[in-house]
Amino acid sequence: MKNDKDNLFSFQNLQETGISFGQVFEHILKFMQSDPYGHYRLMVGTDSQVHHSHTTFITGIVILNEGKGVWACIRKVLIPRKMLQLHERISYELSLSEEIVSLFTEERKNKLINIVLPNIYEGATFSMEGHIDIGNGKQNKTSKFVKEMVARMEAMGVEPKIKPDAFVASSYANRYTK
Repeated sequence: MKNDKDNLFSFQNLQETGISFGQVFEHILKFMQSDPYGHYRLMVGTDSQVHHSHTTFITGIVILNEGKGVWACIRKVLIPRKMLQLHERISYELSLSEEIVSLFTEERKNKLINIVLPNIYEGATFSMEGHIDIGNGKQNKTSKFVKEMVARMEAMGVEPKIKPDAFVASSYANRYTK
């Protein structure tokens, strides 16, 4: 099941650095296998921060067993310029999330689904979400991009979430962009 792209990306969390995507997937698999009756949400989201001479992008991958725990990691990408155009930055954030979502091939998604499938009548669930750091509020500068970005995430077969429900992008990833 190893994918050629597995080693192109490097992830980290508080316990480990230099984690390949293959290792990330194995962590997610083991996390879900530890409770096949769980209510799982696999979430991917990216946030960015413009700094003096570069822009930092952080993509978070979070597997949540509602009410019972979480495993998470991040991928950091530095662009050596200030990305000041909001649409360009939001679009690039989404591209980075799409890149990671695409690593969850049908074969990989089926492996995860098959963990909970025997237990769905006992309440086990699995969903995959794309968290987009945009909001629909009148005061939100990103509201004009909602339809475009949501459509992109839906086209990938992932349930889009925007603020305030996009916490992987707006809270978890945001924490590491500073």
